[in-house]
Amino acid sequence: MPKLGADMDRGKVVAWRKRPGEAVAKGEIIVDVETDKAAVEVESFTEGVLEQVLVPPGEKVPVGTVLATLRTTGDAEIPTRAPEARAPATRVMATPAARKRASELALDLASIHGTGPQGRIQLEDLGQATPAPPPPPPPAEDRAQRMRQAIATAMSRSKREIPHYYLSHTLDLGPAALWLAKANASLPLEERLLLGALLLKATALGLREVPELNGFWEAGAFRPSPRVHLGIAVSLRHGGLIAPALHDADQASLADLNRRMTDLVTRARSGGLRGSELTDPTITVTSLGDRGVEAVFGVIHPPQVALVGLGRVVERPWVVQGRLEPRLTATATLSADHRVSDGHRGGLLLAAMDRLLQTPEAL
Repeated sequence: MPKLGADMDRGKVVAWRKRPGEAVAKGEIIVDVETDKAAVEVESFTEGVLEQVLVPPGEKVPVGTVLATLRTTGDAEIPTRAPEARAPATRVMATPAARKRASELALDLASIHGTGPQGRIQLEDLGQATPAPPPPPPPAEDRAQRMRQAIATAMSRSKREIPHYYLSHTLDLGPAALWLAKANASLPLEERLLLGALLLKATALGLREVPELNGFWEAGAFRPSPRVHLGIAVSLRHGGLIAPALHDADQASLADLNRRMTDLVTRARSGGLRGSELTDPTITVTSLGDRGVEAVFGVIHPPQVALVGLGRVVERPWVVQGRLEPRLTATATLSADHRVSDGHRGGLLLAAMDRLLQTPEAL
């Protein structure tokens, strides 16, 4: 069971996408897992043939439990699990043939009496056993409550352990808004760029200049990330939020970033996220502008060391080359870890975002 977020300790297998004996490619979706926050599609970390399914649908197990084994050509069985998984949990004793057949029939081995040595379940013990019915989905209000508890646990830990500092800066969006209007005039409706894509790209490029805000605090030290994976905070329809990653946001074109941003939000709300999108955000970006909020000072999501907040776009009086004129602006905030950086370095990120937005054509 992979660890799909710093606050996850257990997960439930919802459905297997592959049956024993079927080939599995590296990166292919192999199993659907449910956490307290979302339904997640988990990819295989290697290629081979699915040998055994060890955890049937409906079973909830701790992070690190081996879910299945794969066999590669000429190699022994290897566990299908996250690279940093812990030792597997105790499981029901059964022969490989019985385990394979039980997986095919979706049988709950724990409910079957074994007649083999030390109670081991054999193929003939399956007899007339009927498939276990799939567990009913939890009521929406129960899942929302579990999510709120998970969020509260993570945020309490963050405020207890991380010495936060906070900064804010008003971004001049005048040039970006003008350029965006011109760029979108020649694009079909479904390809038009959103201002949010420009703000994300400016954030990602700014992190190149201030790399100590992009990475993780682990084992008492900061580990910078060579790649910029923006965790995009998404509010969910049943309550709560989740922050999957836009991978390599600094490398993407605006059009690609815009498309991926829209797709990520859609899948986050419909339950189609990939495991890799939840395990490696290097910083979180949260925006409450569409809720009318002018500024948001967020709580850092450990083990990350910073969070950028974006408020709604507001028309304000602005001085441009000595003249007062109406200008579109937005407040950007930074919550950062004082163990890794200070206000001077944090201020450089917000200033870099503002500077980059003055030449949107270069983004």
